Amino acid sequence: MPRLALRVDGIVQGVGFRPFVYRRASALGLGGWVRNGPGGVEIEVQGPERSLHAFIAGLTREPSAPARVERIEIERRAEEDAGPFQILASEAGSGARPSVPADLAVCEECAREVDSETGRRRGYPFTSCAQCGPRYTILSGIPYDRARTTMDRFPMCPACAAEYADPSDRRFHAEPIACPACGPRVQLVAAAGDPLEPGIRGSGSPDGALREAAAAVLAGKVVAVKGLSGFHLLVDATSPDAVALLRRRKRRDAKPFAVMFGSLDAVRGACRVSPAEADALRGPEAPIVLLRRLSPAAARVAVADAVAPGTPRLGALLPYTPLHRLVLQLVGRPVVCTSGNLSDEPICTDTSDALERLSGIADLFLVHDRPIVRPLDDSVARVGPAGVELLRRARGFTPLPLPLRVDAPPILALGGHLKSTTALFFDGQVVVSQHLGDAHTAEGAALIERTALDLARLFRVRPERVACDLHPDYASSRIAEQLAAAFRAPLVRVQHHHAHVAACVAEHGLDGPVLGLAWDGAGYGLDGALWGGEALVVDGASFRRTAHLRSFPLPGGERAMREPRRSALGLLWELRGEGARDHARSWFREAELGPLLSMLARGTSSPRTTSVGRLFDGVAALAGLRGAASFEGQAAMELECLAEAAGAQAGYPLPLRAGAPGVPAVLDFGPLIDAVLDDRRDGVPPGVIAARFHAALADVAEALAAASGLGRIVLAGGCFQNALLAASIRERLAARGVEVYAPRLYPPGDGGLSLGQVLVAARRGADAESDVESDVESHAESHAMER
Repeated sequence: MPRLALRVDGIVQGVGFRPFVYRRASALGLGGWVRNGPGGVEIEVQGPERSLHAFIAGLTREPSAPARVERIEIERRAEEDAGPFQILASEAGSGARPSVPADLAVCEECAREVDSETGRRRGYPFTSCAQCGPRYTILSGIPYDRARTTMDRFPMCPACAAEYADPSDRRFHAEPIACPACGPRVQLVAAAGDPLEPGIRGSGSPDGALREAAAAVLAGKVVAVKGLSGFHLLVDATSPDAVALLRRRKRRDAKPFAVMFGSLDAVRGACRVSPAEADALRGPEAPIVLLRRLSPAAARVAVADAVAPGTPRLGALLPYTPLHRLVLQLVGRPVVCTSGNLSDEPICTDTSDALERLSGIADLFLVHDRPIVRPLDDSVARVGPAGVELLRRARGFTPLPLPLRVDAPPILALGGHLKSTTALFFDGQVVVSQHLGDAHTAEGAALIERTALDLARLFRVRPERVACDLHPDYASSRIAEQLAAAFRAPLVRVQHHHAHVAACVAEHGLDGPVLGLAWDGAGYGLDGALWGGEALVVDGASFRRTAHLRSFPLPGGERAMREPRRSALGLLWELRGEGARDHARSWFREAELGPLLSMLARGTSSPRTTSVGRLFDGVAALAGLRGAASFEGQAAMELECLAEAAGAQAGYPLPLRAGAPGVPAVLDFGPLIDAVLDDRRDGVPPGVIAARFHAALADVAEALAAASGLGRIVLAGGCFQNALLAASIRERLAARGVEVYAPRLYPPGDGGLSLGQVLVAARRGADAESDVESDVESHAESHAMER
């Protein structure tokens, strides 16, 4: 009887793969064993040759989602006395490949158990099986076994132990298995930390704590719920007063909230839902999906306008845990479901931390006693021409790896400053962390460092290179410097927009040169200025800047991110100098305007930028939309919505002016701004202005593609979160026969920077610092020629 040893790589731990292997081997009459190893699943199998072939073929063809087999290594072994096939204890060790599954939404079978009127898991908030439930958020080590999760503190009762050991049961070797008799329980506590309603362990009736929490939501209160991967804040989404209360307490004036609906039918009562969007909502990842709202006349389910003011879209999600499902059933209406934090702070995961940090926000806390190892926000997605496109990658997708065809030692990348992620490359794959938020605060910076070290510890990898953004003052760059020293590894500094393009190149596995349109809010350029409207020819470790937006000053620097009127003032100053004062009087009081004009005249506190993101802001202010914003991108979002509603328009002039040999071409916004002002003076509606502006950007993208002579174009940077802009450029270029690539599984904004940094660092080689210094020197020469 031949005997084979197999090593299976992919998403094969924590997804019911070992039970699948067991059942298949047993059905074919094969002997041997299967176990989790540090880098995948290890199998030894013995039997007739024909049965072995059938066994191996079934490993790749038959596993159900979310298992994913990527590679099988096979070796011949000497025949042994083989008894019945069995599952062995896991083998720990070094060299773990990234095979950890993401957290999975409650499956239909478990949901039916929770909803059933009978059965020991009726109404139990922590019901799961081998196909659903917590994974990454409860994992403390590899390989994935109960002993290396936070479920190790909950010994299985006899009934659960019997299911766990039964090969015919769907909970066979399901590590988070639990029931009311032995698993986690919920508890409702007041803001002061006093328990109000103890969870009922071992009861078949719905938990009283859930009923009290639901009643509080219906009474207009804010309830903090400890979920799968962190705390959520819930309020009644149909109540304008409740939404206003949450906004006031959370200090989130206008940024849209996500809404959790109890069912897909309820979502359809408020939004248009395509078949692809329905699949995304119901999928095992269960992200927040951006949907178009129905008109008030057409809607069956009323959601308060204050939930998502100024946009026709709504971020919708379905209950992805039994806990959320039970709360939604008791509330009986949609609820706002937003991260449990103050704006700009990391999400809370620990009950004591939440009671301290959320005490001024939540009235009640619905908590449980299963610890969360690492925080994960909800992922945010939209459905585009290529399928699901992630705008925020976290729960449901992290830590699924991406293969990279590069030969390099382990690399740790620290990402950027906003919407941060970290990434770890080793053994031909890269794992990008969950969305970590902004590094404005000490807590945010600490989370970035903690997550980077967590990745290295979890996969038992010592980085031999550390990568970061070129900006010297980013918190992530300073952390990278410290970690590079600690690991005695070279530090690779990667220009911001190079990393944006490289991230998309890595995702799509592209080789050779591409033209990257890197349009965003701002990133540190090789000349020390704030870039953000770049056309870069990227070829692996190197890039060449072939064109950029004409630069203009930003009075007050970073404050312009929240005040579009400052971007507008900078644009007008660049074109008209002191003549900008007349237009700006409608946006500023004289006491504000005088010092700003003085700044511009002296060139102080007014960094120059080539940012398309800030151009969006400036045009929004010039069109009369808003002078100030409560969150970055608000003005641009409103401009997009108006442009969509206005329909197709001829674009404003945005000429591409060629420079001297070796000098980048310049996109001259002067004629565009003049045309916007003319339209504004003539009473042209803001929506038409917005549509003409979007069309101008699509026109210039087409011109840049033609000038490059390259047949492959990459769209990268935060501006391409704008679905209208991305779609119009893709359509134009596709009509010219150009291949267009855009991020899909990783965000187009700064959430993808760490992935791009890994690819650039991998391809640069060991002498990383000299490479970037050479880039800076060569750019300085071309910049001098440009001036």
